[in-house]
Amino acid sequence: MCGAGTDRVGQEAGGCARRVTSAIDLFCGAGGLTRGLIDAGICVLRGYDIDDRCRETYTRNNAGAEFVCRDVRTVRFAAVARLEGYREAEYRVLAACAPCQPFSKVRRNGRNDPRRALLAPVLEAAGALVPDVVLLENVPGLLSGLGSDIFREFVSGLEAQGYHAEWRVLDAKSYGVPQTRRRLVLLAGRGFAVAFPTPSHGPTAGRPYVTVRDAIGAYPAVAAGATHDGVANHTAASLAPQNLERIRHTPRDGGGRLDWAEPLVLSCHKSPRSYSDVYGRMWWDRPAPTLTGRCRSLSNGRFGHPEQHRAITLREAAALQSFPDDYVFYGAPTHAAVQIGNAVPVALAKALGDAILQSLGASREAHVV
Repeated sequence: MCGAGTDRVGQEAGGCARRVTSAIDLFCGAGGLTRGLIDAGICVLRGYDIDDRCRETYTRNNAGAEFVCRDVRTVRFAAVARLEGYREAEYRVLAACAPCQPFSKVRRNGRNDPRRALLAPVLEAAGALVPDVVLLENVPGLLSGLGSDIFREFVSGLEAQGYHAEWRVLDAKSYGVPQTRRRLVLLAGRGFAVAFPTPSHGPTAGRPYVTVRDAIGAYPAVAAGATHDGVANHTAASLAPQNLERIRHTPRDGGGRLDWAEPLVLSCHKSPRSYSDVYGRMWWDRPAPTLTGRCRSLSNGRFGHPEQHRAITLREAAALQSFPDDYVFYGAPTHAAVQIGNAVPVALAKALGDAILQSLGASREAHVV
C-alpha cells in the first residue's frame, strides 16, 4: 500500500486502490520525496535513479512504489505513460529532484559537470507523461550563475507545453523539518497555478521551529565508532585519536574549532578561506544546519553532536531530515549518509504533496462551476 490519504483528490484509505492521484519520481534516491508524497495521499508508482545502491532503502520503506535503476536520459517516457495505475489515474504528478551538486555554492567546477543537462529529460518526461502537476526541487543556486540559463530554458519549455509555472525558495524548517535547508521549489500546473504550502512553523505561523533537541534528544547515547543495536541506523563514525581529542575540547552546544587551543588547530584551517563550521557541534535549541551527504563526518561540517564526543549518527541525521524512525537505511554507512543527506526532507515533501492535492481539488471545482 502507498499509504492512507484523506484529501478527496488523494487516495482512498488503504492506499492505491483507486489511484486518484498517481506520481512518477525522477532521481528518487532513497525516497524522501516519494515518502512525503505518499504521506500526503499521492500514490507514487515508480522511482527512477541511476544509483542501484538506493534500491533496498527505497523499496523496503515505500511499499507499492517500484524502484527502477536507469539513467533518466535513456527512459522511454511514452511507454511509462501507459503504465497501469498512471494512465487511468484521475490526476498525475511528475516529481523530480535532479542532482544539485553542479549548482551548489560549495562546488567550484560545476560548469563542466555533465549533470547540468539533467533538466532536459524532466522536460521530455513532462511532454510524454502529460502530468497535471510538475514538481521540481533543487538548490537555490539553480536560479543564478551556473544554472540560470538552464532553469530559464526549463521554465520556457514547460510554458510551451501549457503549464503555469511558479517557483520559490523555501526553507525546510518552515514546514516542520528540524533543519535550516533552503531549497528551490517549482510547482507547475497544466493550465492552472499550484498554490505553495503555507509555512507551519516559525514566527509567522505561531509555532516554534523544530529543534535539534526535539528531533534527536531522546536517542540513547553512543560512542564514536559504536552502534546501538536497539535503534536502527544509530551508528556513529569512528574518530582518530586526535579528532577525538578535538571534539572533547569543543564546547558543548554550539562550540567549534575556533574554540580550540593552538596545538589542536589544523594548518589548513589557518587560512581565512577555510570553512569555520567544520568540526563544530550543533546547537540543542536551534534547527540543525544544512545536512549533506557527508553528515556523519565531523570534519565536513557542523555535524558534531551537541554534547556527546562524536559526529551525529545515521539515525540522528535521518531524524533531522524528518524521516520517521521506522524508515531504515541500507548499505554501507558512508553511502547511507549520502542517501540521507541528499534526500528531500519528508516533512517538506508532504507539505508540497498536500498543496498539490489542494490545488488539484480547487482546479476541479473551478471546472465544474
